[in-house]
Amino acid sequence: MNTALAYMSTFVWVNIPLLILLCLLMGVMAGKYSREVNEAKPSGSDGQPVEFRIAKLNQVWEKAKRMQLSPVRQAELHSDLKIQEKDELQWKKMKVEGLDENGEKEAQLRRNFNVILAKYGMDGKRDTRPRESNSLKDHDIKEGDVFDDPRLDKLWNKAKNSGKFSTEELLNLKREFQHHKDKIHEYNILMDTVSRTEEIHKNVISDLEGDAKEHLLQQKHTELKDKMRGLNQGFERLRKISHEGFTDDSEFREPRVIELWEAAKRSNLSRDELDSLKEELCHFETKVEKHSHYQEQLELSHQKLQHVESLGDKEHIRRTQEKYDNLAEKTRDMGYKMKKHMQDLANKISRQGLQHNEL
Repeated sequence: MNTALAYMSTFVWVNIPLLILLCLLMGVMAGKYSREVNEAKPSGSDGQPVEFRIAKLNQVWEKAKRMQLSPVRQAELHSDLKIQEKDELQWKKMKVEGLDENGEKEAQLRRNFNVILAKYGMDGKRDTRPRESNSLKDHDIKEGDVFDDPRLDKLWNKAKNSGKFSTEELLNLKREFQHHKDKIHEYNILMDTVSRTEEIHKNVISDLEGDAKEHLLQQKHTELKDKMRGLNQGFERLRKISHEGFTDDSEFREPRVIELWEAAKRSNLSRDELDSLKEELCHFETKVEKHSHYQEQLELSHQKLQHVESLGDKEHIRRTQEKYDNLAEKTRDMGYKMKKHMQDLANKISRQGLQHNEL
């Protein structure tokens, strides 16, 4: 009896640090889970844990799943919503600190959200604009109707038939043309969103709010002008390459990286800052290429899942579905990190603080 008590006493004293550590960990975990419960509902309409800490973003995600978007497009939407969530949570902290008194950031976030809705056909408006093409399916596009833009089509056909480009260079050039087409589509969405917002504000401006609202409208039009300037510069680059070919000192292959590098060279960054940025863009380009590879694998995995489902083997379906879900999650996470990195790079180049990501 005494021996047993002595053993228990020794056990308790030896393990007191361990017990304290366990209690601390339980307290931390309880606090974490309490915060999570307060920040978001425990489940969505399908009984699964919610994806986002902001209710309206969860509503968009639930609607998107019912729309049966393609796997790659759904992953892109998820990344866009994660960026929107990050920016909105950051803005809430700014607001508490009194750093957005004129409401500029709030208006920009609202506009960004509306652009996301329009981009994925969830703005409740019949979309007559041309749909974004999936770059993974460029080989399926019919000749003569490649970019839905007469200037781009004419320039592309001229470059393709010039004999100046190797097969690999033509593929890289086509990706740049596709990127420019997507930028035109994004500009049209933004212009439509700004026009509708302006129409709404036109009827609610009071004498006291007039100056503030006018300032916000000017900001929106400045953003449109900047995007149009970017489109013109992008088209001029395509025109130059189409006529002269790629130069030996072409630093990058990915259109989004090229766009950032061209903007950096036009900015007021110092030589040292440009050299540092160039190195960072090299790493970023690797990340973009890896994400593109995952998108391709996700598309193939979805095709395999559809084939397995048609066979009816439940165990095979379960295993294939699990692999597909894991790949989809990795692709979404990688897409978010890539877009966040791109947002940080754009901010570094523009020196204008918080700026929303490229859609």
